[in-house]
Amino acid sequence: MFAFVTYKARATTAVAADQAAPIDGGGWSWAAPDGQAIAQGNGEAYNVVADSFNAGRTVQPGTYLKDAAVFDLATAQAGGTLIFIDGAGTAYRWAMPKTDAGPDVAQIRKELAP
Repeated sequence: MFAFVTYKARATTAVAADQAAPIDGGGWSWAAPDGQAIAQGNGEAYNVVADSFNAGRTVQPGTYLKDAAVFDLATAQAGGTLIFIDGAGTAYRWAMPKTDAGPDVAQIRKELAP
């Protein structure tokens, strides 16, 4: 299974900001309930792409772009913790549900449908 996590990429300053990938020593990861750390784009996750959530470009001040982080998970790894470590080394964490949730689920399903 895959965890497809959408987010809004925003410029945090008054000037345009390029999205740097990968962030040296940081970026997105998933911590499974048993504590196993899983990298973004692992396994076959790098093949899972939805055009509406593929920003990867400059973010202008006062705007946002929709982007996504994708993880290839075993069923037991669902419901973990999403972690983002920024360029300054600060970690942000979110508890993730075990099932589909959020305002973008219908759009993701539409774009990823076979």
